[in-house]
Amino acid sequence: MVMSENILEVQNIKKYFPITGGFTRKKKGEIKAVDEVSFSIKRGETYGLVGETGCGKTTLGRTILRLIEPTSGEAYFYLSDQSGKSPNSGIEKKDASHSTRSRDDRFDIFKIGRRNLKRIRRYMQIVYQDPFSSLNPRMLIKDIVGEPLKIYKVAKGVDLLDRVTDLLERVGLTKDHLFRFPHEFSGGQRQRICIARAIALNPTFLVLDEPTSALDVSVQAQILKLLEDLQNDLGLTYLLITHDLSLVDHMADRVAVMYLGKLVEIASKEELFGNPLHPYTRALLSAVPIPEPERRYSKNVIFLKGEVPSPVNPPQGCHFHPRCPEITPMCKRAEIYEPKLEEYTPGHFVACTKYEKS
Repeated sequence: MVMSENILEVQNIKKYFPITGGFTRKKKGEIKAVDEVSFSIKRGETYGLVGETGCGKTTLGRTILRLIEPTSGEAYFYLSDQSGKSPNSGIEKKDASHSTRSRDDRFDIFKIGRRNLKRIRRYMQIVYQDPFSSLNPRMLIKDIVGEPLKIYKVAKGVDLLDRVTDLLERVGLTKDHLFRFPHEFSGGQRQRICIARAIALNPTFLVLDEPTSALDVSVQAQILKLLEDLQNDLGLTYLLITHDLSLVDHMADRVAVMYLGKLVEIASKEELFGNPLHPYTRALLSAVPIPEPERRYSKNVIFLKGEVPSPVNPPQGCHFHPRCPEITPMCKRAEIYEPKLEEYTPGHFVACTKYEKS
């Protein structure tokens, strides 16, 4: 069996939330949180997803894991591990049809049944932004970290306690923390617990939903170092969702920039920071603070006019054109140039009419 270079391929994902009102709860409109998004993630890389608050980053991450149901689109996940062996022996054949599995143990996450989705989810985990709200305050740490092992019947009894202890030690905690509650820990320690729970089932893919934004600066560096060590030791693939460009510059291999539910630019980290093409990307990079107290802004800072449009009624044509400093007449008419996997995976994609391929 030839193992795919990609671990995840996402094509034309949409997630619309209905707006209802009145006694009959009649649908009045839609919030277009994620609108026609396509990208792929290579095995073993860190894929950064950046954008302003409210652009749809977290919704996209949760939709990919099917924590929320998509409106439409496809998300193919490759279950083959790094040794080339297939861990899909528990997947029922009736769900392994041509539409859900076509090659290299590729499964369409949005089409498989709930029972098989549970089996696949052990290889796809998430680390949430707020570690305290993602931990049950009534459960001991040994039960929180050991719960995935119980659900999937990986271990029980003394073996379960030993596995939980090993997981805590791997993330920098000790067995003394087993019989404590979440409120007895600091923010950084809680995030370490969340990471231990996420890696309990030996996943291959992790969604990191702003894993350090709720932590102190000194603690952020420790958590990032832990995530890098785990990636090297366990061969993990990350989807790093963040608004912190310095974090992306430090960790990511490739970066996708999101604006109002759409991807506007995809490139390697070096290309994006060295030669950003889309006006929105250039505006984001220009707003990064510089380490000079006497200067408040960079010399070339770009101030965007207006406010982010509503996802209920996004602008026609390019969604960014009402705020774009380089607007052209075509931007108001043309739909944003959406990528195809075979077109942008090797190189630099930019959704702008000025750079659109002929």
